Formats: sequence, C-alpha cells, structure tokens
Amino acid sequence: MDFKQLQIGWVKYMNKLVEDGILDEQYKQLQQLQDESTPNFVLEVVSLFFDDSQKIIYELERALAQPIVDYKIIDAYVHQLKGSSSSVGAGKVKEVCVKFRESCENQNKEGCVFAMQNLNHEFSRVKHNLQYLFELEQQILAAGGSIPTIMLSQ
Repeated sequence: MDFKQLQIGWVKYMNKLVEDGILDEQYKQLQQLQDESTPNFVLEVVSLFFDDSQKIIYELERALAQPIVDYKIIDAYVHQLKGSSSSVGAGKVKEVCVKFRESCENQNKEGCVFAMQNLNHEFSRVKHNLQYLFELEQQILAAGGSIPTIMLSQ
C-alpha cells in the first residue's frame, strides 16, 4: 500500500480517537516531543504507561477484593493512574479515574466496583487503539513515509 494512503488512514484514525475522547490534546503534545534524536519517544512513554497501569489495575482489583476496603489506598492508586493517564493523553481513562475517586471519597464500594469495570474497559480500549496506531506508524515508515504531524481537534 502507498504510504500516502497509510498516512491518510493514520490521520483519520487519530482524529477518530480524539473525537471519541480516547485521546486528548496531551497526546499531541507528547508527539511533539518526539524527533529524529528520539524516534521512539512516544512508543516508549506509552509502553511504560501500559506496564505501570497494568500493575496499578492489579493492585486496585486486589484492594477492592478485601473484606474491609481501605479507600485511602484505593484512592492513592487511582490518583496515580489519573496522573499518568493525563500525562499520556488517555482522556477516557482519566475521566473514569475522576469518577472512581468520587466513589472512594464517598466510601461507596458498589461505585468503586463499577468504576473498576469501566477502568478495565477504557484501559483496554486505549491500549488496543494505541497499539493499532503504532502498527500503522510502522507500516508508514516501512513504506518510506513519515508520521503525519496534525493538529488534533478538541
């Protein structure tokens, strides 16, 4: 496939991710930090986000499964995840974390369990979509093109 077609597909896919709120403007800012001297910067940062988030999600599930829930511990994990999702531009994950923290503040176990389900869903969604985006980028580069620089719509 011609790299120009791949680039068009990448732009459309990226715009859809922003339109759906999966990614936000922060992701674009992350992309702007990548250059020829750090060609894998975004991939490396996002990979760290995935790894760290998986660990936090595991700890959250463990904490919620306890007979007596320590909402302060859960809130600390959710706060950490909110910060890291915000820094990579994972908009929907960040939104779920905000609601999760509200349930922690109210010591609402049902709300926390529901938020945990949403968190798992949105984390899987952003991970799947970004992995696909990175695959598209590899195809573009392999075809001799470059990754488009676009302004993401809000």
